[in-house]
Amino acid sequence: QMRFCFVAQPRSKIPSTSNLSCGIMCSVIHRKAYTTRLVALPKTMQLCSQSPSVRPIASVLRAAPLLLTPRVLWRRPIDTVTTRTVNTTPNSALRAQNALMNLIPVPLKPYAELARLDKPIGTWLLLWPCCWSIAIVAPIGALPDLWMITKFGIGAFVMRGAGCTINDMWDMDIDNKVERTKTRPLAAGTVTKQQALVFLGLQLTAGLAVLTSLNLYSIVLGAASMGLVIVYPLMKRVTYWPQFVLGLTFNWGALLGASAVTGVCPWGICLPMYLGSVAWTLQYDTIYAHQDKRDDIKVGVKSTALLLAGRTRPALACFSAAFVGGLVAAGSAGNMGMFYFAGVGAAGCHLAWQV
Repeated sequence: QMRFCFVAQPRSKIPSTSNLSCGIMCSVIHRKAYTTRLVALPKTMQLCSQSPSVRPIASVLRAAPLLLTPRVLWRRPIDTVTTRTVNTTPNSALRAQNALMNLIPVPLKPYAELARLDKPIGTWLLLWPCCWSIAIVAPIGALPDLWMITKFGIGAFVMRGAGCTINDMWDMDIDNKVERTKTRPLAAGTVTKQQALVFLGLQLTAGLAVLTSLNLYSIVLGAASMGLVIVYPLMKRVTYWPQFVLGLTFNWGALLGASAVTGVCPWGICLPMYLGSVAWTLQYDTIYAHQDKRDDIKVGVKSTALLLAGRTRPALACFSAAFVGGLVAAGSAGNMGMFYFAGVGAAGCHLAWQV
């Protein structure tokens, strides 16, 4: 997310177009922290108002209601300027998301948005621990069970959508006060709470169909996670560690994947992977939570971003180290080979780059 801030100036204060300097103050949600940066044009724009070829441009600039001046923006607190959010998602991803949403009939689009069909990253974050768990118990020299991965892919897609519906039902009174979430269907009123409840029933039914295709041990283990799915949205109201509860919820597949393949959960392998994955969720969701800090304070909810504040970077380093340590411990227990540990090392380097 990137915010461009504009400061209106009276026309009497607009400088001559022969020497006009412009700047942009960007409030950037960066991987490293929530920071404010000044981006100024490297050279002064030289416009010769006497030249016939640029007189129309000069006339427009004289009448422009907005002037971007770095000195004013640098000295003025960001709260006193007008901001708008610009979507910085890569164009290829945006085109794919838009193409998917265009295939959905208009009456169903609010439900697709309620399930975050236009934002698939959550499904991937839910699916990866499942895939790791399935792969780590695969027979030596064999590929992971692709049919099982397909089942978990469908389950992750459905249950992530169900979790989003539950989250929005709990947060209706908060989402309409937060800039990033006020356009969500329940907050915007395009879906009623009763309609969302019926839609949730359909999502849970589809998820149950996937779960009941597994062995009995896995059915019981999977059903045990529903309590976390339901209570997670409430945690931001009572603790500064809602990201920890999200980690417990989102990474349940690290336990469930292996049990679906072997019939039991090999705890010596899966528990370190699960705990490490929880630390991974703390890492990425703390970064993500920094974009909502101001709104969180305004509506009175909590997050690790608010708790850690200036200590965020050391905390992220600890979370990242715990994630790598958990995967190393799981790999050692599962007698994994050098390629596994090379992959874990590459993941650790990527996390270090993020921090």
